[in-house]
Amino acid sequence: MKLLALLILHKDDDNKVKILQDEYNLDSFGYFQRRGVQSLLAFSAKTITERTALNTRQSVETEENVNAIVHVNVRHNGLASIAISDSEYTQRVAHTLLSKVMDDFTDTYRPALWAQMPEKTGKMASLGETLKKYQNPREADPLMRLQKDLDDTKDILRTALVNVLERGEKIDDLVERSDKLSFEAKLFYKTAKKTNQCCTLF
Repeated sequence: MKLLALLILHKDDDNKVKILQDEYNLDSFGYFQRRGVQSLLAFSAKTITERTALNTRQSVETEENVNAIVHVNVRHNGLASIAISDSEYTQRVAHTLLSKVMDDFTDTYRPALWAQMPEKTGKMASLGETLKKYQNPREADPLMRLQKDLDDTKDILRTALVNVLERGEKIDDLVERSDKLSFEAKLFYKTAKKTNQCCTLF
C-alpha cells in the first residue's frame, strides 16, 4: 500500500483550480521519471478537481492497466484535497486523511486568503509529515478512527476515470491538448502507455 501524493487545491467560482500546496512520494520511480510523474499527478489532481462538484467526495480509478486511485474531497467553499494512492490503499482512511489535511490548512490559512494565494505557495509543514506518516493506512487507522466524520465516507462515490471525463473526451486527447503539461510529462505518458508499465497515473 502506497500513498504517492497529497495536494491541497482551491476551486474558484469560475471553476478554475490551482494547487496551493503539494507533497509527493516518488521514491519508487526512477530518478529521471520523477519529474514527468510529478507533473502528471499534478495535472490529474487539477483535472479531477475541476470535474468534481462542490461538497463532493469520490475516489476515481485510473485505467485498468494502472494501479492507482485518485481520492478527492471538494468542500462547499472551494477548498479541495487530493490523495493519490495505489488501489490497495484503504479508501476510508484516504478520505478521513483528506478531511484532516483540509482542517489543518484552514487553521493555517484563513479562507479569505485562498483566492489570492499564488500557485504552490502554501508552506504548511505538516503536509509533508502527514504524507510520510500515513504511508501505511493500517498504522494510521487507529488514529483516524477518532475523526468525527469517519462515518460520512459512506457517501463517497467510486467511479471510473472515464465517467469523470466529458462525453466523447479521451484522456489521450486531454493530455495532448494540455499546455499545462511539460514535454517530459507527455513523453513519459506516451512511453508508459506503450509499455503498459504501472508507474504512471493514466
